[in-house]
Amino acid sequence: MMADNPDIKPVETAVDIEMGNKNEEESVEELDLEEGGGDANTGKAVIDASKVGDITSQVMQNPGVLAALQDRLDGLVGRGSGYVDSLPKVVKRRIKALKNLQVKYAKTEAKFYEEVHELECKYASLYQGLYDKRKEIVIGSIEPTDSDCEWPSSDEEDEDEEKELLADELKKKAAIEDKEKEDDKEEENPTGIPEFWLTIFKNVNMLSEMVQDHDEPILSHLDDILVKFSEPGQTPMGFTLEYIFSPNDYFTNKVLTKQYTMRAEPDETDPFSFEGPEIISCTGCTVDWKKGKNVTVKVIKKKQKHKGRGTTRTVTKTIQNDSFFNFFNPPQVADDGDMDEETEILLAADFEIGHFFRERIIPKAVLYFTGEAIEEDDEYEEEGEEEDAEGEEGDEEDENDPDFDPSKDGQKPAECKQQ
Repeated sequence: MMADNPDIKPVETAVDIEMGNKNEEESVEELDLEEGGGDANTGKAVIDASKVGDITSQVMQNPGVLAALQDRLDGLVGRGSGYVDSLPKVVKRRIKALKNLQVKYAKTEAKFYEEVHELECKYASLYQGLYDKRKEIVIGSIEPTDSDCEWPSSDEEDEDEEKELLADELKKKAAIEDKEKEDDKEEENPTGIPEFWLTIFKNVNMLSEMVQDHDEPILSHLDDILVKFSEPGQTPMGFTLEYIFSPNDYFTNKVLTKQYTMRAEPDETDPFSFEGPEIISCTGCTVDWKKGKNVTVKVIKKKQKHKGRGTTRTVTKTIQNDSFFNFFNPPQVADDGDMDEETEILLAADFEIGHFFRERIIPKAVLYFTGEAIEEDDEYEEEGEEEDAEGEEGDEEDENDPDFDPSKDGQKPAECKQQ
């Protein structure tokens, strides 16, 4: 049996308050004991069930009552039932033993993630050869062989379907016309895959929101993005993103870096919150901008008028400008870890972006360039939404079905909930 919690007040209080206010504003209709079904001998009124239902319906349609109920229920969220506090001391002692086991589980889980990190480092060296060849193709330093390029394209599939439908004569004519056109037109042959990474940034919503028009000419010089993991056994665990740029007119850096530090073991003050390695901080780098090319700042001019003399002067002020390259200058956190709400939001978004680069963009760059990975992500989201909608619709149909029996559906009836 659950113990009473003195902090929890019955929700009927809100209804009583609202009904009391309503009775002060409106006249109260007297009950006729004879017509209303009252007992003349006892003097007690017998209220018709239909009237009770009408009153309840009116009360629950009153916005004031609903607001009061919601406020009361919001105050109950997160409060314990008091059940554990009511248990005997010997049972509480056993619960403490279970908590100690849970802490040991979290520490063992941390060892598991350490070994996962070692595997990541091992396979990173195997992936690197593939990434190097991808970069060479993207920037045009090598031309892939015919065998490298064997991959069915949508154009070839459409052409095959066309061939099956067209008559032999039409196919021959089409082939002759195509050959003549190819002879007359010189085919374009750009170097590598132009704007490979810029296209990826513009395709991914999370990144496109960061990229401004003035960033695009700079990002067209981005040749590659790499992830470097911290060495096995190194404390703290972490990874570094490296952005490789070709020579450009904007800055002198060949590589821009963003380093992320991770907590890979349970927090001593809150061990039960451990769910694996998590990013806890990040460090950017200094971008050596060429004169007048820094897109992360802008100069504004303001006119100031002297109150006494009436003269005016023009004052220039440098302020931060929206740019993707602010990504390399994240907010600084105090040593004690205290931060305001805005900084906390900015860092949470930064951590998410860094993780996305590491886990999705770098390994599957070509699929984000073509949009296939984005379509796949959207499909998973849509499937989840459809399942939720179907589940809600099904529940509504079951409740409205007079022949529905919860016990036959493999679920407990509402009356069978455990007390």
